[in-house]
Amino acid sequence: MKKGLYFRLAKEGILKNKKLYFPYILTCICMIMMFYIVAYLSMSADIKTIRGGEMLQGLLSMGIYVIAIFAVIFLYYTNSFLIRRRKKEFGLYHILGMGKRNIVRILIWENVIVSVVSLGIGIISGILFSKMAELAAVKLLGGETGFYIHVATMPVISTIVLFVGIFLIIMLRMLFSIYKLRPVEMLRSESVGEKPPRANWIFALAGAAILYVAYYMAVKTIDPISAMAMFLVAVVLVIIATYLLFIAGSVALCKLLQKNKKYYYKTKHFVSLSQMAYRMKRNGASLASICILSTMVLVTVSSTMCIYADTESNLNRRYPQDIYLEWEGEVHDQIDDQSGRFTTPVTEEMVTPYKEAINEVLAEYGETGKNFQEYRVYPLAGALEKNNFEIDFVKVQDELKSINSAMSAQIKTFFFIPLDDYNRLKGTDLSLAEDEMLLYADAGDFKYDSLSIENVGSWTVSKLEEKPVDIATTSNIAGSYTVVVKDLTIIENISRIYDETNKKMLENRFLYPVSIVKCYGFDINCGEECQIEVFEAISQKFSELHDRSEIENMELANYSFSCRAYEKGDFIAINGGLFFLGILLGSVFLFGTVLIMYYKQISEGYEDQDRFNILKKVGMTEKEVKKSINSQVLTVFFAPLIMAGIHLAFAFPMIEKILRLMSGVDVKIFIIVTVICYLVFALFYVIVYVITSKSYYGIISGKK
Repeated sequence: MKKGLYFRLAKEGILKNKKLYFPYILTCICMIMMFYIVAYLSMSADIKTIRGGEMLQGLLSMGIYVIAIFAVIFLYYTNSFLIRRRKKEFGLYHILGMGKRNIVRILIWENVIVSVVSLGIGIISGILFSKMAELAAVKLLGGETGFYIHVATMPVISTIVLFVGIFLIIMLRMLFSIYKLRPVEMLRSESVGEKPPRANWIFALAGAAILYVAYYMAVKTIDPISAMAMFLVAVVLVIIATYLLFIAGSVALCKLLQKNKKYYYKTKHFVSLSQMAYRMKRNGASLASICILSTMVLVTVSSTMCIYADTESNLNRRYPQDIYLEWEGEVHDQIDDQSGRFTTPVTEEMVTPYKEAINEVLAEYGETGKNFQEYRVYPLAGALEKNNFEIDFVKVQDELKSINSAMSAQIKTFFFIPLDDYNRLKGTDLSLAEDEMLLYADAGDFKYDSLSIENVGSWTVSKLEEKPVDIATTSNIAGSYTVVVKDLTIIENISRIYDETNKKMLENRFLYPVSIVKCYGFDINCGEECQIEVFEAISQKFSELHDRSEIENMELANYSFSCRAYEKGDFIAINGGLFFLGILLGSVFLFGTVLIMYYKQISEGYEDQDRFNILKKVGMTEKEVKKSINSQVLTVFFAPLIMAGIHLAFAFPMIEKILRLMSGVDVKIFIIVTVICYLVFALFYVIVYVITSKSYYGIISGKK
C-alpha cells in the first residue's frame, strides 16, 4: 500500500468520528494535566520551603497514586465505547478487502495520534496551570511565591511513563478485540447483547441485602474509631450492591413496570421501557459507574471542604490560648513507695523557674500577658457503662474482647479538676462535700445523678451549664467529661488507685502512666509573627534553664509547650492540603462522570436511531418520539443522582464520625456543606443532562 496511507486513514477515522474521539482526547488531556499538576506540586521547592509545605506535599503524594489508578481504570473503561462503535467500520474495511493486519496498523496509528496529541497538549496545559495551582496551594499555606513558571523534569518523565503505559495497555486491548472477532461479528457488533435479559431476582435481592448491610453498618456505628475501621468495608459493599441493583435490579424493575398495564401501555412509556429492557445489562453497568463516581465526588468534596471550613475552630480547640504549657512530674518504672504512684507530683517549686523565664522574655519584648489561666487537671480514660466508670484495664479488655475494640464508644475521658482551681478561674466561691462533684459533658450527655469508680468511691453529680476550663484537646473521639471535685486529695487518691490497679500493665508499658498535669496558658496582645518570636525566645530560655538545672542539680518538671500562631501553619497545611487534594480528586471523578454520561447517550443514540426511524415510518410523530426519549432519559439518567443522594445520606453518620476523629468538625457545618455540595452537583448534573439529551435526540431524529 502507498506510503502514509495508514496514517491518513487513521487521521480521517478520528476526524470522521470526532463526536466520539474528541471528548475522549479531551478527557485524556485533562487526566494528564491533573496528574502532572499533582506530581509537580508534590515536588515543588517553593511549597517545600513554606511552613506546613512538606505535610501538604505528603498528602499530594498520596493523590498521585489515586489519580494514576483511576486513570488506568477509567481510560481503559471509556475506550470500550470507542472500540465498540468502530467495530462495524472495521468489519466493513475487512469485507472490502482489508486484512486484519491492515486494520491493526490503522489502529496503531490512531492510538499513536491520540497519545501524542493528548500527552503534548496535556503536559503543556499542566505546565501552564501548575503555576496557578501552586499559587493557590501557597495561598492556602499563607506563604509567598513568585510568578515565574518552572518546568520540572521528574513530573514530566513520570507523566509520560504512566500514560504511555496506559495507552499501550489500551492499544493491546483494541488489537486483541480485532483479532478475536470475525468480520461478520464486527458488522453485527452494535446489535450484540440486545436480547432482553431475564429478571435475575437472586442478584437483585442479593444487591438489596448487601446494600442493607452497608447502610446498617453506617447508621449503627456509634464511635469514630469503629467508623474508621469499617468505612472501607462499607464502601466495597455499597459498590457491589450498586452494580447488582443497577444491572439486575433495573431489569427486574423494567419487568415489574411492564406488568403494570396502566403505566406500560402508553406511547411515551411503551417504547422507552421496551428499549431499556433490551439493553439494561450494559446500561446498568454504566449507570452504576455514574452513581459510584457521583457519590465519590460528593463525599470527597463535601468532607474535605468541611474540614477546611472548620480549621479555625479546630485550631482554637487544640490551642485555646496563644501560649500554652503543661507540666508533669517524672515518670518511674515502678510505683514510688512514698506517693504510691508511677509519677512524681508536680510542685510549685518545680515550675517557678519556668514562669520566671516567661516573664523575662515578655519584658524583653515589651509585651504583657493577659487572660492567664493556671489549673491542675488529671485526664483519665476508662470504660463508662451507665454511671459506672471502670479504670481497671484488665477488666476493660476482657469485656470489650480486644485492645482495638476497647477504643470504642464506651471509652471516655474524664478531666478531674480541684474545686479551688475552678473557683479561681470562674471567680466563684462554691463548696463541695467529699462525695459531690460538678460535671460538664463536652460531647453527648450524662443522664445520671451519680458517678461511681470501683475501689475509689461514688459521687453525687450536679450538672454544669458552662465548660469549667478550655482544656487543650485534639478532638472529641467518643466523648469526654470535665468534672470538679472537692480538692486535690481526691484526685491524688484516684491517681494512686489507678496506678495500683493497673500496676502490671504500667510496668510492662501496655499503658502509659497518667499524671496530674499543671496547665498554664495566656494570650499576648500582638500579631502572629510577634507571638512566634516570643514563643521561640521562651523555648530558648527553657533550654538554657534545663542546661543550668543539670549543673546546679535543680529539680524541674517535664513540660510540653505550644503556641497557637506557630502551630497554625501545620493545621492549615493538613486541612488546606486535604481540601486542595479533595478538589483535584473531585475534578478527576467529575471528568469520569461527565464522559460516561456523554458516551452513554451518544452510543445509545446511534443504537436507537434505526429503531426510532422504523417507529416513525409506522406512524409515530416527532412529538411522540421526543416524549418517549424524555421518558427514557429521565427514568434512566436521574436514577444515579437519586441513588448517589441516598448513598450520601446513609454514609453521613459514618463520615461525620470519621471527620470528628480527624479534626473534631461541627456536625451542623458538615450538614450545611454536604447539602450545598449536593445541590450544586445536582445543578451541574441537570446541565449535563440537558446537553447530552439534545445530542441523543439529534442523533435519533437524524439531524446529527
